[in-house]
Amino acid sequence: MGLMWTVGLSLITFALGGFFGLILALGRALGPSWLRTTIAAFIQIVQATPLLIIVFLAFYGLSFLGWYFPPFAAATISLAIYATAYLADIWRGCIQAVPRTQWEAADSLALGRLQRLRYVILPQAARIALGPTVGLMVQIVKNTSVTALIGFVELTRAGQLLNNMTFQPFHVFLSVAAMYFVVCFPLSWWSEKLKERSVAGTPD
Repeated sequence: MGLMWTVGLSLITFALGGFFGLILALGRALGPSWLRTTIAAFIQIVQATPLLIIVFLAFYGLSFLGWYFPPFAAATISLAIYATAYLADIWRGCIQAVPRTQWEAADSLALGRLQRLRYVILPQAARIALGPTVGLMVQIVKNTSVTALIGFVELTRAGQLLNNMTFQPFHVFLSVAAMYFVVCFPLSWWSEKLKERSVAGTPD
């Protein structure tokens, strides 16, 4: 059950982080200077803050403002903020990595701005972004373990509870580590293959 919650929380986090991350990536890559500066500041603040602090702020800090969130909601909010910042940074770089000649070619076809993004720029940026994005998914899965500290029963917390009942920490946490490996290793392997494919497909 703990593994199911870990996977479920990871998928929700990635969906929310991907949605908001794409918006911020486009804003930072193509927006006016004030918007790029604001988004860059948000990304720097989140990336410079330990995830545990973000989790504590979502669970404990917001309650002082009258906004109480149960562990699952606080875990989702904090991890989504974390994923948004990193995905926005990754995808912004991938959008800007599309060769300038591709932008110019899209302009020469008299495509509108949204059409240029949809048909020319974003498909190429997505190919570049696949490897790093899957790599971040691995980090998201592993970082769900932090939410155990606010009482959310994901894989690590389930292991803690089981250990409290059995008093066999070696067997319990070895099993927990094996479950993380089963989820994370295929993603890590896939990420490396995608990065290799992206490099191989890059023109000289």
